Amino acid sequence: MNGQDSVEQAKQYLSDMLSFFGVNVEIEGSVNEDVIELVVPSTDINSLLIGRNADTLRSLQLLVSSMLRSSGAEVTRVNVDIADYKKQRAEKVEKQAREWIEEVIRTGDSYVAKLNAADRRIVHHVASEYPNVQTFSEGEGRDRKIIIAQQSS
Repeated sequence: MNGQDSVEQAKQYLSDMLSFFGVNVEIEGSVNEDVIELVVPSTDINSLLIGRNADTLRSLQLLVSSMLRSSGAEVTRVNVDIADYKKQRAEKVEKQAREWIEEVIRTGDSYVAKLNAADRRIVHHVASEYPNVQTFSEGEGRDRKIIIAQQSS
């Protein structure tokens, strides 16, 4: 199945899951750099669908991705955003990352933050804009941390 077929199947599968919660909305879907982007508009149960620390949101992504893999889809990576939660979260993490990086540049001290994989990816991306700063991750699983440090001479 090609990329557009994968998007349509992912949209239908997510729509079916959401209807279980009584949510019947039009889901937008597209493919961006081999990732299926599914956007769910705001509903009266956003907090339930997103969950604590976005755990429910990540579970929905995992279920859609697993379904696509088992159907032999061409594109299987999935990003689900509900009520622009991820977009707003990314903007917040990006702003925080800039503050951490400025502090590292000002003080010379490294900064360590315990973040999930998506948030670490944002910090790595922001740090790539600063020539004298480097970032790397350490640890395993939920204990993984990002370290922001000045570039070694």
